Amino acid sequence: MRSSRRHWSPVVSSFLRLLRWRRSLRRDLVISTVDAIAYSVMVGCGEMYLGAFVLALGLGPLVVGLVASVPLLVGAVVQLAAPLAVHHVGGRRPWVVICTSLQAASLLPLAWWGWQGSAEPWQLLAATSVYWAAGMAAFPAWTGWMAALVPVRVRTAYFARRNRLGQLAVLLTFVLGGIVLRAEDARQSALTGFSILFLVAAAARLFSSGCLWACREPRRRWQERAAARGPRTVRARIAAGLHDLTSGPGGPLVAFVCCFTFGLQFAGPYFTPYMLEALGFSYGQYLVVFAAGFLIKAIVLPTVGRLNSRLGSRRLLTLAALAIIPLPLLWLPSGAVPWLIAVQFVAGACWSAYELSVALLIFEIAGDRERTGIVNVHSLGLAVATVGGATCGGVVLRAFGEGPEAYAAVFIGSCLLRAAALPLLVILLRRREQQG
Repeated sequence: MRSSRRHWSPVVSSFLRLLRWRRSLRRDLVISTVDAIAYSVMVGCGEMYLGAFVLALGLGPLVVGLVASVPLLVGAVVQLAAPLAVHHVGGRRPWVVICTSLQAASLLPLAWWGWQGSAEPWQLLAATSVYWAAGMAAFPAWTGWMAALVPVRVRTAYFARRNRLGQLAVLLTFVLGGIVLRAEDARQSALTGFSILFLVAAAARLFSSGCLWACREPRRRWQERAAARGPRTVRARIAAGLHDLTSGPGGPLVAFVCCFTFGLQFAGPYFTPYMLEALGFSYGQYLVVFAAGFLIKAIVLPTVGRLNSRLGSRRLLTLAALAIIPLPLLWLPSGAVPWLIAVQFVAGACWSAYELSVALLIFEIAGDRERTGIVNVHSLGLAVATVGGATCGGVVLRAFGEGPEAYAAVFIGSCLLRAAALPLLVILLRRREQQG
């Protein structure tokens, strides 16, 4: 009998270890990291090439700006109903998985149009609107999910490491995507290369959905009671979110990020047309310049995470914003690839600090209690700022004739608009001092 017990003991121990692994925080963090890598693959070989795809179809820089901005507004409006959808589907995890699966499916029409070699602007706007609506509708639920799952004590270090791996995945797939496009362009079939990239992006997002489904969703009784007591209509939820913003620390942050985003997007969508059309870059040169920014972002993220722990997210955000303001001006002295690579090194380090600090501050605003109204208002404001900034930048670009002088006007205007948002950042810092 004892020998039989000894025989089964390793099996029982392995089974118990498996159960502990399935219920452990470490397992969930590993799965979430894999999800981030798969998501980054979709971004690197799909989302990052949307602007170049529009230009390859012969639709011009103005359509690039519309595709980069209008779908974000559609997504933000759809996102307003996300909290109600979470309630109806029975949890944040199933809702997030549904949205990410739909996002994967939205890339398939893009692959088909690449294979066919043509698409109408309204078709691109429709497909990219579904893409962004699905992604943005998942964001508030995912934010609350992660805020409940990842302990505060490890949050900064974990997300710095997670973001670093994600940036590396974006860089690798972006480079591979550029190699594919260059090879297909040499065979006079660049649009077929885009089709391949969008198929890979769709498969990566579908795999990401599987990872999300495998991750646990912590559920606490106070969360269930809060969900039951929460506002039932979209209008009521947005009103609650606005109340939380005006009465809490999130108002100045959201106002600053939205105004700063307006200035960013005044020029942001037009860097790709500037390189591919105004400067006449090949896909290889375009790849090298953009990859430089992603490379440095991945390299400096651990340092940025340590800097955030030492200075705090608000001070890091201030330094990053001040450094980001003049960046578009550095594109004007020269169109040489080595110079622009150096500019991208500087920009990548600044953007790494900006993105990490904003993400951590948003988690802080959402708190452990999922106040999705705040996230909804934040995302809606970002979408409006993105559309407004890209539209105004496009109008200026068209008014100046879409030549080098027009791009210079857009870049200078973007710098001025970014600087105009700084008073809101000062208010954010003063409110923090009053609270501290």
